[in-house]
Amino acid sequence: MSHLSNPLATAEQLHQRALVNSLPAEIQDSIRYYTARLTQAAGILLRLPQDITAQANILLYRYWLVDELMQHEFSDLSAATIYMTAKVSASPRSLRSITNVYAYLLSPSSTISVSNNTTSNPESYYVSESTYVINRNRYLHIEGQLLNALGFNVHVALPHPLAITYLQALDVFSASHSKKNPNRGKEVGRRAIEYLNTALLSPQMLYLTHQPCSLATAAIYLAARDIGIKLPDVEWWEVFDCEREELGFLAVGMRSVDGLARKEQERWGVTGGMISRSDVRRELGKIGNRMGNGRSGFGEAQDEEAEMARLMDEKVGTD
Repeated sequence: MSHLSNPLATAEQLHQRALVNSLPAEIQDSIRYYTARLTQAAGILLRLPQDITAQANILLYRYWLVDELMQHEFSDLSAATIYMTAKVSASPRSLRSITNVYAYLLSPSSTISVSNNTTSNPESYYVSESTYVINRNRYLHIEGQLLNALGFNVHVALPHPLAITYLQALDVFSASHSKKNPNRGKEVGRRAIEYLNTALLSPQMLYLTHQPCSLATAAIYLAARDIGIKLPDVEWWEVFDCEREELGFLAVGMRSVDGLARKEQERWGVTGGMISRSDVRRELGKIGNRMGNGRSGFGEAQDEEAEMARLMDEKVGTD
């Protein structure tokens, strides 16, 4: 049954990682939320199956259990992760395609940019040959660090297929639930999948702390309530190896993403398309000024080293 389960993060790991990152909790939530959202958008534009995009986001979160959030530019890490995940699947994508997609998503013309206008400027996401070479080398370098941090274990079990199987076991697709509306069973299935996809952005990192069977059960519970389909009166979730307390926690966590999205929009404003390490440093500076603790210098030495490496890469790419 190992192919149906995932290695889970312990409470000690999550607590230790939060302390090592030395970033305010709300900033950590912002980094994870925006990077996961960017990965999801890239998967759509690359026409990847949702299971590959979901696996990429889970591997991204697993990597951050090992390495610091500010180690790499968030968009670069997202691109390297989705390239790595797609490469070992039945739907690989070239680095050229990935570079073009991320150039568009990070441009002002992107559909996820808050400042996006109705007009699109192709020049804003044009990728020159030298820029492509630089990005390609950077993505490959990060991919190696990802694999090393993950111990080359990229197996991810997803709850999406389990949710459909559980719905069939609960007889949700039968005519008895759909006398007036024959599509109600399908609506429950669709809504359950939506909850599972939304949970990928959860600040509680639900996919790192709960097994797929529990995630699928919680998604079914919420979807059935939304659509208005009555489930068995008995404690049916125990059949799927999910306890009542766990079900309640997951239900609250899955519903919390809408509030998180609104909060992040208010925090970052027009930068809401995607944040960068520079945005995070500026926000830390504001927090430091408000608290009077001088946090604005966070990571300056590391950023200078990264900037020097970037300039050297550019020189190599243009030679």
